[in-house]
Amino acid sequence: MSANSKSAISPRSISAKFPFWAQIVTGLVLGALLGWIARSQDIGWLYTALDKVGHLFVQLLKLAVGPLVFFAILVSITNLRKVNNAARLASRTLLWFMITSLIAVAIGLTIGLITNPGAGTGLTPKDGKLPEHAGSWLDFLTGIIPTDVVTPFTELNVLQIVFMAAVAGIAALQLGDKAKPILTLSESVLELLQKALWWVIRLAPVGTVGLIGYAIADYGWDLIGKYATFTADVYIGCALVLFGVYPLLLATVAKVNPLHFFKGAWPAIQLAFVSRSSVGTMPVTQKVTERLGVPKEYTSFAVPFGATTKMDGCAAIYPALAAIFIAQIFDVQLSIGDYILIAFVSVIGSAATAGLTGATVMLTLTLSTLGLPLEGVGLLMAIDPIIDMVRTATNVAGQALVPVLVAAREKILDLDAYNAAKASPVDAVDADEKVAVPVAA
Repeated sequence: MSANSKSAISPRSISAKFPFWAQIVTGLVLGALLGWIARSQDIGWLYTALDKVGHLFVQLLKLAVGPLVFFAILVSITNLRKVNNAARLASRTLLWFMITSLIAVAIGLTIGLITNPGAGTGLTPKDGKLPEHAGSWLDFLTGIIPTDVVTPFTELNVLQIVFMAAVAGIAALQLGDKAKPILTLSESVLELLQKALWWVIRLAPVGTVGLIGYAIADYGWDLIGKYATFTADVYIGCALVLFGVYPLLLATVAKVNPLHFFKGAWPAIQLAFVSRSSVGTMPVTQKVTERLGVPKEYTSFAVPFGATTKMDGCAAIYPALAAIFIAQIFDVQLSIGDYILIAFVSVIGSAATAGLTGATVMLTLTLSTLGLPLEGVGLLMAIDPIIDMVRTATNVAGQALVPVLVAAREKILDLDAYNAAKASPVDAVDADEKVAVPVAA
């Protein structure tokens, strides 16, 4: 075969003809169609197949979560030694995490108070059921410290994994040169895990068919109709944060063109929408943030930190709306003090979401703090897969946004790289470039 023929069927040419975002959209459409067919025609084997495909994709993502989080946090903390004013950068990052979370929860509360999502749904308290695992402040605080080093990985307790990784990272910094062999090994293991996760990410279009198809086949449009206002509220709230608040912050705080941010960060945002996992999307988020001009040393700290604590969708907008929704179903009147508590829980308790699919722990934490019935969680579980997609996309966008804001404020943002996002579509594959985002295999 000639060189020209080889070039004609190269991965780059395939990517140009059918880019990753188009594969995702195709998966969404095909999944919705198959889900509707499975439900309307009562095709059992198709229902099962969609369930298995979606389940396997999520399981493959989760398979790497434990070790990926551990080594990402460990390496990110130790990488701070390479950054000037590391303590200042870390504190500014945390500050902007809190500021954007407060804005998001305020938007969620405002939308909920205007639309009354729990009114006229036809749902009653008897429709709810207690969650299998409820969260409380005591559980949250005592649950940070593991009883052993194995269980957090087998039970996938991300918060405990983050704690162990932080302790190991700080200890490595204290040891200095003596810790170099461990750090070298950790960096190699992290690269290996990220490489393996790229293979899983390439399966996202197929996983999309299963996840969306199963959601439609299992829940149907009738059930979604009962939650229409609440679902619309979540999507509107996330859209306002994504396409209103974030661009405004980029234009006024970072003083950069917001369009370049979205063009650069879009691969991570679209993958988050499909996978519903901030941690599973983390390698993509980190790569696109670097390509937006944020220094790699700072990105390797800020993105893993954000993937486990920065949740504007799951931990701010969603619990605010959910609390109002459940209070209205159970006929409980919320006071101004309750709304302040929701904001407090959203900012302080974000780590409870741990970057995994779903936000049940965060919701139970919010409800238990407010004294609302935990049976309300059961009311929202049916609709969770549909709203979790936009929540996670918002999470990931925020995780890429804050490093850009901080880097711009600290004058370390590479503006040439940031502006080049317009001319360099990041879903194009370059076999020689490690930061390329995935396309179909």
